[in-house]
Amino acid sequence: MKFSLVVCTYMRPKPLLDLLESVRNQTVYPNEIVIVDGSTNKETQTLLTANAFQNLHYFLVDQSQRGLTKQRNFGVSKVQQDSEIICFLDDDTVLEPDYFEEILNAFQSDSEIVGVGGSAINENFWKPKDTSVSYNPKRFYEFEGYVYPEGLRNVVRNYLGLQSHLPPGRMPEYSHGKTCGFPLTDKIYEVDLLIGMSFSFKKTIFDHIDFSTYFEGYGLYEDADFSIKAQRFGKNVITTKAQLSHYHNPSGRPNQYQYGKMVVRNGWYVWRLKYPKPSISAKLKWNAITLVLAGIRLINVVTTSKRKEAFTEFSGRMVGWFSLFLSKPKRL
Repeated sequence: MKFSLVVCTYMRPKPLLDLLESVRNQTVYPNEIVIVDGSTNKETQTLLTANAFQNLHYFLVDQSQRGLTKQRNFGVSKVQQDSEIICFLDDDTVLEPDYFEEILNAFQSDSEIVGVGGSAINENFWKPKDTSVSYNPKRFYEFEGYVYPEGLRNVVRNYLGLQSHLPPGRMPEYSHGKTCGFPLTDKIYEVDLLIGMSFSFKKTIFDHIDFSTYFEGYGLYEDADFSIKAQRFGKNVITTKAQLSHYHNPSGRPNQYQYGKMVVRNGWYVWRLKYPKPSISAKLKWNAITLVLAGIRLINVVTTSKRKEAFTEFSGRMVGWFSLFLSKPKRL
């Protein structure tokens, strides 16, 4: 299958170079690499000029095209017409050598698949289940012979009866699903949501949908928005064989207040995209979980060393929640 790689970047020349070096070592190399750079300087351009990569096309965009969703749409517009698959990667990821090979294998395994995501191995905390141990279901999630230690936010939700009853990657009617990913079983799992650090789609769906410009700048949850739209045309899956590492480089990210506000408002946006008319019970659960998660960030003021960041994110979440009563996001 002929495939293209689109990488949107902003002020991260060194992480981008690390990613491209891992692309160079792939068992299957992209037919083209489209780099869409929204940086306000030319450090990335200079670095790529000094380090040549096969089939690479570089574009430095101006303010009018800057921002993750705008850059992704720009990148799609530059992809070759005969490309069959468009792969997207965050600029702070590093691939295992057979990443693209396994992505293509997943597409070829089922003609109904339109979207494929990979698995971040450095963020995978699943362990094989020890049959001699009794695991507290409020503190551990069990799945196919593996266990996952729940974080505080999920432990609290478990005790309050607010946890999702669906497998990872699925969005319940009240939106807040499991975010633990899957154990590395070498299997393919159908999901609702793919993660923007590593997702790929059949090019044909871009004739019908694009990345929403509602998600400006950092674009939190833009991947969920696109994943939900893509399901109109087929299945989304995660293949645990397509592996990479995601390093969450801090440069280019919003401050914690803006992040907290986006978590709530953008979260409401994608919830109502998937479920335009949720039940009263689902509405109550969505709001309850939103407030529980905000409360945990407030508790982090005294339980972590990053007290200012925790408080400002809590403030952003609460402002975002109150703002929904005055002005709900309009779907584009």
